[in-house]
This record gives sequence, C-alpha cells and structure tokens, in this order.
Amino acid sequence: MTQETLALHHGYDKQNFGAMSVPIYQTTAYDFETADCAADRFALRELGPIYTRLNNPTTDVLEARIAAVESGEAGIATASGQAAIFYAIANLAEVGDNIIVANKIYGGATTLLTHTLKRFGITAKVFNSDSADDLEALIDDKTKAIFFETLSNPQIAIPNIEKIVEIAKKYNIISVADNTVATPILLQPLTLGVDVVVHSASKYISGQGSAIGGLIVAAKELNAKLIGNPRYPQFNEPDESYHGLVYATLPLPLFTLRIRLSLIRDIGATISPFNSWLLIQGLETLSIRIKEHSRNAYKVAKFLKSHPKVKNVSYPALESDPQHDKALKYFKDGQTSGLFNFEVESLEFAKHILNTTKLFSVVVNIGDSKSIITHPASTTHQQVPVAELEKIGVKAGLIRLSIGLENADDLIEDLKIALG
Repeated sequence: MTQETLALHHGYDKQNFGAMSVPIYQTTAYDFETADCAADRFALRELGPIYTRLNNPTTDVLEARIAAVESGEAGIATASGQAAIFYAIANLAEVGDNIIVANKIYGGATTLLTHTLKRFGITAKVFNSDSADDLEALIDDKTKAIFFETLSNPQIAIPNIEKIVEIAKKYNIISVADNTVATPILLQPLTLGVDVVVHSASKYISGQGSAIGGLIVAAKELNAKLIGNPRYPQFNEPDESYHGLVYATLPLPLFTLRIRLSLIRDIGATISPFNSWLLIQGLETLSIRIKEHSRNAYKVAKFLKSHPKVKNVSYPALESDPQHDKALKYFKDGQTSGLFNFEVESLEFAKHILNTTKLFSVVVNIGDSKSIITHPASTTHQQVPVAELEKIGVKAGLIRLSIGLENADDLIEDLKIALG
C-alpha cells in the first residue's frame, strides 16, 4: 500500500464497536484477569498491554503507522523528540563509548549529544555532514553510532546520505537519522540504507503545535546488523536486569524492544495516550499538508531571493540553490518541506523583521499549520558558543521561517512590509 493509505488505516481494525477514530485508551494500567496472564506478559510469552509507561493500545497504533509510513520494521513512541534521540543513542552506547555527530543539527540535539551525554561517559566527535569526507577518520572500535539530520534545522543543509550510509555499513556501525524536517513523505532514510530514524513528532507530524512527542523507527534489516555484532554486546549477552534475557534470541525487532524493556521501563519518558491520539490525527493528513507547506515555501523563498535587502536564502527546492541537485537526488519531486532560512545584514535588522511581521508568530516550533519566524542564534542555538555558530552556519542575521498553510501571497505581503 502507499504511504497515504497506510497513514489512514495501518495498525487499526475498528474492533471497538466499529469506531472510525482510533479510541483513546486513557489508562495507567490493565486488568490481566489471571495471574498466569500477568506472568506471561512480563515474561514475553504473551504480547499485550502491561502498563502505559511501557505500552498502550492507542500508542501501539501510532507506532505501527509511523513504522509503515517510514518503510521500517517497528516503531516506538516517546515523550518528546529529544527523548527519542536520547533513547536511540543510549540504546547503543555506554560509558567509554563515542558517537559521531553531524556539525549541522538542531541546537537542542547538539547540547544533548555533545554535552549532556558526556556526563554519562559518552563522548561525541563532530563531522562535516555536507560532504562526510572526514567521517571515516573519526571511527574507532568504541564508536557506536553516527547521527545526522536528513534536512538540518536551521541551516537547511542536505547531508551526503549515500556516503554516510556507505561508511556506517563498512564498519558495521548503526546510523541514526533525524527525519523531522523532511518527514517520511518527502524522504525515507531507511530505504536509503539508514538503520534508525527519529522524529520530533511535535513538528510536521502533529501539524498544529498541539502535542509533544517523539518517534523512533528501526529498519527491517537492523536485526541482522545487531545479532552477533561485537560493537553491541547489550543485544547479544544476557541482560541481568531482565532475568538474563538475550535480546538476540527473540524473533522480534530487537532495537525497539530493548528501548521499551530497558530504557523506557527505567527512565520513563513516555508519551501520553492522548498525545498519541493527536499525533495519529496529524499523521493521517501529513501527506497532503507537507506538499502544501513545500509549495508555499517555494513561493515565499523565491520572493525573498529576489529582495535587495536579503543577502542569501537557503532553500534546496529553489533551482538556484547550491544544494538543488541533492534535493532532486534524495527528496520526492525535489520538495524540501516548509522550512528554510534567509540572511539579512545584521542582528538589529533581523530583530526588526521579527518584531514587525503580523502573520508570522515569533515561536521556536516548526511544522505548524500557522507560519513561524525565529532567530536561531538567540534562541534555539543560544547555548552553542558564539565562535561555533559561524562555523555551523548560524549567523547573527540568520532568520528561520516555518511556512504554514496560509495563502502564500499573504505571507509574502507580510514579509514585504517588514523588510521595508
């Protein structure tokens, strides 16, 4: 089936009185009815709901659908996009290990992966994701993951996915791609050889800024890469916290199973059933919305590209953009979502534009149906040292736009007035 159909039907069979809308199982716990059933659930002899921190019928539908839409084997939902990134990396690395992280990623992901995880004994090395020419030299026997964004926020840079995947396979290392901005409608990393995909579902999947949530999807071939791989003993040796369970012996998706049984069980950054339900609603219309976001963004970016007070516009869907060939190579119909940036002469002028626009809201979210304007250097990337901001393409005059579903002509008129 196509993505559009999967997003509407997969994982739900209307078993509850024929309800067309997926029911919200707003419950903490479940009645096992018998002691044997309870024991079998905890021992994995029988699969089913145990406790909503671990699994929930509403969330099950969301997880199944995102896996299907991403062409993956299995999905798992988390409390937020940051939680999804943390779980994906913590599932692979431990004290003494290192990960390799793209230089162009979301500021919150940068601080998590390069600073917070360091306190857990996991160090990060940074590579140039545009070319990935320096990636292979950074790998050693303690490298456990390569992390990058398929369309970076806020630089709007497209990485050399082909080369990253090639190197990850050569060294039998798990690659993790954040596909939040591209969404599975425009790009499916797992079909390009990536091992794990993460999403901040609070963005385009939600679509209305109404729910916080994260998603992780494992590739169909990931079990084969984990089983017997000496880089990942946690999947191949007994788990003392689960009665000596060896994940590699189970005929189940190992990556997401271990997150559920070990990390979510203990850390508990769990999505609420209501938020899962909201994200299901968003996922059902994602294929339509992301195309309209992209069409609107193309029109607005083209206007800004021609404006005399705009120094530069980064939007790969534009034919004049240096990354346009990459957009055509990786993205469906060359569309690159509703997110892009443009640069003006100074911080002061950038602030003036933010303070003058009427239709654009000064918000740090993206992917909303309503258009958003942000100054990354002073908000989402404020924690990044000033000396590093220039290197990663976040300049003082850089403005990020998340183009919504308004009429593009109205958005252009709003920016025209603000630019003066």
